[in-house]
Amino acid sequence: MLYEAYQAQQDFLAPFRAGADLVKTAFGDTALGPSTNYMLRSLAAGAEIFARAQMIHDRPDYGIAEVMVAGSPLAVTEQVALAMPFGNLVHFRKEGGPVQPKVLLAAPMAGHFATLLRNTVQTLLADHDVYITDWKSGRDVPLSEGRFGTDEYVGHLIAFFTHLGDAHGIAVCQPCPSMLVAAALMAEDGHAATPRSLTLMAGPVDTRINPTRVNDLAQENPLGWFEHNLITTVPRRYAGAHRRVYPGFLQLSAFVTMNLSRHVRAHMDLFGHILKGEITKADANRKFYDEYFSVADLPAEFYLETVHKVFQEHHLPRGIYAWRGRKVNPGAIRKTPLLTVEGERDDICGLGQTMAAQELCSGIRPFRKKHYVQAGAGHYGVFSGTRWQTQIYPMVRNHILSAQ
Repeated sequence: MLYEAYQAQQDFLAPFRAGADLVKTAFGDTALGPSTNYMLRSLAAGAEIFARAQMIHDRPDYGIAEVMVAGSPLAVTEQVALAMPFGNLVHFRKEGGPVQPKVLLAAPMAGHFATLLRNTVQTLLADHDVYITDWKSGRDVPLSEGRFGTDEYVGHLIAFFTHLGDAHGIAVCQPCPSMLVAAALMAEDGHAATPRSLTLMAGPVDTRINPTRVNDLAQENPLGWFEHNLITTVPRRYAGAHRRVYPGFLQLSAFVTMNLSRHVRAHMDLFGHILKGEITKADANRKFYDEYFSVADLPAEFYLETVHKVFQEHHLPRGIYAWRGRKVNPGAIRKTPLLTVEGERDDICGLGQTMAAQELCSGIRPFRKKHYVQAGAGHYGVFSGTRWQTQIYPMVRNHILSAQ
């Protein structure tokens, strides 16, 4: 009923938002300028804020058409390298250019689409042949495709690495434990496609260390509470009808509530930018929230198992993590160099939680392991923005290069 109620609300507001969009179009761009059309621009700005105050359930475009490689522009096209039920392996294919190291970038399945890592991909493309885990929203996957839990997530990663044959692994945020598990299983099996290197960035490997508000919330209630209050079923109008999911709109609502004043201020700033004709600033704000408000539904099994194994019982750091009944041993990783990266001001994944992988990977020689804390960086600053591009990325690039 929860999802049905949300959908009914969206359907009710749809014509009003359409009307607001018309007002924005009619009065948002006048010839006389903001000073003499203050009332019209105020009306247009307010209408735009109302029209944009909604969640989007379709994956945005990556929007990467070109990249500079060795000083030359190369065209970039997206291709599905391997299609699987709950996610595709998407290749950012460059037209021409040198042979570069393959990188599998594991994106979070945490309420947003993989396009959240657009800036990460754009930066990596200069020196690497980049593939990404393009996860699908649970509401778009037919119930006939079966369940998708943490075992299936790891299974997808192993299938992707196997398809690539010779690749480096980078995990951002939530998939860090899963990529570590996949690498451990492949290393123990002597798999030919075991990652050549691992880079884990701002991920919850051990959430007992320096817990954040996100970690505290997971500990405050038993697993049954999450299932009863946060899990609902997809309405009949969608391809994933009747699939049990943790809706993206709930996840986003929780994140917005945690920093409500910041988001209110950002929309007030947008109103001001529109009113003053500050197009560049307004567009930057629009671009961020177009991405931030694009939400994906998590399959219920994956969400609940992640809460249980990662945030409540800490299976991986306690040495009790099992994949399809098989105990996982990160110590089996021996030949794969490891880099862990954290942000000093990360309020989602606390300092030390990702670094915990260093101790778990006891089979890797010390000189093949490195940890880095980026001063001044919050969670998103670890994989996007200036600090990522100028300070963190060079370390990632060199880490991959040294493992070639």
